[in-house]
Amino acid sequence: MPLLESPFAQLDLIRQPEQQNEPLQAFDAADEYLLAHLAQQGVSAETRVLVLNDSFGALAGSLSGHVRVTSSGDSFLGALALEKNLARNGQAFDAVRHVPASEAWDGPFDRVLIRVPKTLALLEEQLIRLQGLLAPGAQVIAGAMIKHLPRAAGDLLERYIGPVQASLAVKKARLLIATPQDREPAVSPYPTRYRLDAPAIELLNHANVFCREGLDIGTRAFLPHLPGNLGSAQVADLGCGNGVLAIASALRNPQAHYTLVDESFMAVQSARENWRAALGEREVLIRAGDGLAGQAPQSLDVVLCNPPFHQQQVVGDFLAWRMFQQAREALVVGGALYIVGNRHLGYHSKLARLFRGVEQVAATPKFVILKARK
Repeated sequence: MPLLESPFAQLDLIRQPEQQNEPLQAFDAADEYLLAHLAQQGVSAETRVLVLNDSFGALAGSLSGHVRVTSSGDSFLGALALEKNLARNGQAFDAVRHVPASEAWDGPFDRVLIRVPKTLALLEEQLIRLQGLLAPGAQVIAGAMIKHLPRAAGDLLERYIGPVQASLAVKKARLLIATPQDREPAVSPYPTRYRLDAPAIELLNHANVFCREGLDIGTRAFLPHLPGNLGSAQVADLGCGNGVLAIASALRNPQAHYTLVDESFMAVQSARENWRAALGEREVLIRAGDGLAGQAPQSLDVVLCNPPFHQQQVVGDFLAWRMFQQAREALVVGGALYIVGNRHLGYHSKLARLFRGVEQVAATPKFVILKARK
């Protein structure tokens, strides 16, 4: 894999989660462009830089030791990559302060470097949170590969920060440079809320939650077929999002014990608030994590999962396959993984390679609900 070379550092970077013969590198031309632009401006050890949505630590890792850098994003895997890549390049694993997207930042900041996220609601929430945190003379610079840079990103910068100048394209990357101006204080439209009829609950969704405006159709297909009569089973909702699968299951299984895991900090924040609203003080473990990587082997009876088929802009089944492997490891013998998936993804044959038996619980024209028994 090539090294990331910038005026600040030369770094050997890896992606998270790691996979053998990784086809993708952990940085791109937009990272290089942001670092080159910052170096041209001139910064010192006292310059306070906030880095947002740094996928694998390319920006924060390069700046560590050169400026006072804070990194913030909504990905547990991104935070893990930053730790690993700092250590991999001879720096202390905690050399950069990382703040989950669900928590507030401590300003003021002289420069803000933003990798434009796939979910523009997250960008909007982040720009609103910058109110009152920009030092005099500050600049906000957003970068992306042109194919992933919608016009709306510039509109959001203009609305919440100030006039925007677009850079020339370099290696198919572009920067949007915003100069802060006084703005009327903005009230965040997040979190959003929607109601379900069955079960009769209201769900709160922070800015980066998948399908935050309404229940996604895969989950809608899954809900009527969640297992009942679980007794005191240990149940995990893997990739829990706003927690809807676990909450619906818990309402049907009052004695069962639940663990909810997602790699999005905002999803975990949403799930925690939704669980409390629907189930009060009922005991639960809700955490941000790399799937079930930290789960003890053979400690679960049931795993519920609506697996993702992309990581940021990269589409594929690597994450889903990894989740299936993690579920198999964590389940007791005789335990079961229940999933919903698009028919065309062919999950049945994939699960059959890992599990003793796979059966179709239900189907719609677009989705299948499968039960895989260990």
